[in-house]
Parts: sequence; structure tokens; C-alpha cells
Amino acid sequence: MQRHITRRQAIGGVAAAAAWLGGCASTRSAETALISRPIPATGERLPVIGVGTNNFGVEAPAALAARRAVLAQLPQLGGSVVDTAPLYGRAEGVIGDLVAALGNRSQLFLATKVIAFSAAAGRDSMEQSLAKLRTARIDLMQVHNLIGVEAMLPVLQQWKRAGRIRYLGITTSSAAQHPRMMAYMQRYPLDFIQVDYSLGNRVAAAQVLPLAQARGIAVIANTPFGGRRAAAGVFARVAGRPLPGWAADIGVTTWSQFFLKYVVSHPAVTCTVPGTTEPAHLADNQHAGRGRLPDAAMRTRMEALWESLPG
Repeated sequence: MQRHITRRQAIGGVAAAAAWLGGCASTRSAETALISRPIPATGERLPVIGVGTNNFGVEAPAALAARRAVLAQLPQLGGSVVDTAPLYGRAEGVIGDLVAALGNRSQLFLATKVIAFSAAAGRDSMEQSLAKLRTARIDLMQVHNLIGVEAMLPVLQQWKRAGRIRYLGITTSSAAQHPRMMAYMQRYPLDFIQVDYSLGNRVAAAQVLPLAQARGIAVIANTPFGGRRAAAGVFARVAGRPLPGWAADIGVTTWSQFFLKYVVSHPAVTCTVPGTTEPAHLADNQHAGRGRLPDAAMRTRMEALWESLPG
């Protein structure tokens, strides 16, 4: 049935995306570089398209090989941000092992998270994350789903001063938590927030994103396709529907790129982290971070198109 259409079908199959990836090395010099945005706290620039890893906790050889290819090819395509969490099962350990084998840790911006109700428990969790990720320093440590912010922010500040993490932040993927997130944004000196934001879920644009701009806080947009459970429905909504002709004006060739370009074109968004487990999807996603981004008028047009779709 249509509601079960996969992203693979929506982007026209792995073969097309893999062909794009295979030709990337030879055409890279002719392409524009991946768009980057500055982290307000330091000015360090991050590529706007990263990788989410909530489905990286795998053991099967074929699945591990696909994730290894994603981590190998991400910096080759100009990306760097890899976002994970202890809550994602074995994901941190899988990433740590694969990155160690690849030897490309210095090319990646590793972000992970902590959930704890006490400072001691939080420290233990972060030590475990460092060990699993096989790294001496985490680029970004985030309090996951706002659980334990009061207990953990002082600890994260200590770790940042000690050089064990470079940036600190807080996350949510629920609009119900936005008021609490904004209270913390006003109370604490945060480097980053991570928040749910997509073409189909624009709630954060009303208050959270403007506050981040005003406070000089970097924004990682999670769930750009609606989240792990909702993505199938998002792509089903556009299944069999051609892209509008005006999408070519911003270099969009797939619906995935359409959704991603909308997200990263918001001026408050530093980057987004779509869940990515296959090289073909990685190539498709990274292509969305090149070329022209939608301006305000086109963003309005994209919103109107989305609202006009059935389902």
C-alpha cells in the first residue's frame, strides 16, 4: 500500500544515488563545496548536512559494512557531523570501532549525549561514551531530551574547561518540551541546542529558532524527515509525485533533497542530522548541502506545496 513506500523508492533507487556517488570523486572539483554555517560561540564552521545514527547499533556483517561506508564517505563528500547517543543501543561502540579502523577521527565532528539524574551518574555515562567512541575528546556533549539538565550542565562546563568536550548543549525531539528548552536557553550559556524541525513540523520556527539566533546558540535540526517512525509516511505523501519544476532552481533532484534544503535554509539552523545507514542515502543527503538554498519566498512556496498534499 502507498503508505509503506520507502525512501529508496522515493529517491529512485539505490542505483541512481550510487552512480552519483561513484562519479563524485571525478566531478568534485566542478561542484560547489558543501555549504557550511558558523557555530556562533566560536565561528568554527560546520557542514550543514550531517549523519544521525539512531540505527547504527547493528551486528550483521552487511549492515556493519554499509555503516562503515557511510562513515568513510561522509568526509570524502565534505561532511563531518556524526550525532549519536547511549540511548541508541550499541551505536556508540559501532561508531568507535568503525572510525578507529578507518582512521578518520580527525575528519569528524562527533556529537553524543548524556542522560543522568546525578552528576556522578552523568560522569560515568560520559566516560563510557568516550571509551566506546575511542576518543579522548567529544566535540559536542548534549543533555538528551532535557533529562538532568540542572545536574549535568555544571559538569559539562567543567569538562569543557578541562578540554574533554569542546561544546555543550541540550536536545529535544518533542514540541511539548520547547517551553522548557527555551527556559534553559535563557538560563545557561549553551553552545548548541538540538531540536525537532522539518517541513512538516515547523513548530520550532515560532519561538525556539528565533531565541537561538538572539542568544547566539548553534542549532542542530533533528528529524528532518519527520523522525524514524514518521519518515515512511512523509515519503509516502510524495510517492509517485514529480518534483515541482521550480525545485530545479535550487538544484533539487529528489524529495529528500527538497526536505533537507528547506530545513537548512532557515537562518538559525547550523546543520541537520538525517538518519543515514546506506551510502546511497548519504550521497543523496549530501547533495542537498550544495548549491543554492531556498530564499524566503521559495520557503513559503515549499510550505504551501506541502500543505496542499493529501495525507
